[in-house]
Amino acid sequence: MGIIKFFIPIILGFTVYGLIGLLLEGNTRFTYWSLISAYFFPPLGKESVIPTGIGLGFDPLLMAVSIAFVDVVVALFLLWNYDLAKKIPIIGRFMEKIEQIGKASSGKYSWIKPLRFIGIILFVMVPFQGSGGMVGTILGRLFGMKPLNTFLGIGIGAVTGCILIAYFAEFIKSVLIQNLLTGVFVIILVVLIGIMVFIYLRNQNKKNNKK
Repeated sequence: MGIIKFFIPIILGFTVYGLIGLLLEGNTRFTYWSLISAYFFPPLGKESVIPTGIGLGFDPLLMAVSIAFVDVVVALFLLWNYDLAKKIPIIGRFMEKIEQIGKASSGKYSWIKPLRFIGIILFVMVPFQGSGGMVGTILGRLFGMKPLNTFLGIGIGAVTGCILIAYFAEFIKSVLIQNLLTGVFVIILVVLIGIMVFIYLRNQNKKNNKK
């Protein structure tokens, strides 16, 4: 049973993305596969991969569901095979690296613990650095959540967050096409808001560390 749980997420991921790619035309499928692969390499995240795909002409819903499915498959793999995967040489070292990220994030995002299920949803939904299915799964494990609750929280957060990002990116794209100046203004406004949120969270973390 353990070996089945190990391979099901892997086979599921390759099958789904393989079939979607084959349904696309020409070089589009290779671009699609490249975008999905890029999501596995930090610092690239859903906030950059999804808008890039939409900018290249992919459907917003396709990009949103595709990237969310990565988090779902990764969460399923880790929840089923966490201890087993850590014993495999190459995968084990990778898992330890992700675990270190998770432990570091557990202090930074301590607000998740009292919220638990809702906290995991919000953590995965909001595009923080390293807020995908990998770290979300580890945080759920560190906070003592049931595997099913962790999986559902990651799934809901991933789908919701990716859809919001995808359709916001589609909105920005349509604004840029209609009015370049307005589109640039909206992008600058979003960047400024993001910077202010980042500074606020950093200051809050510094205050928490001093306590």
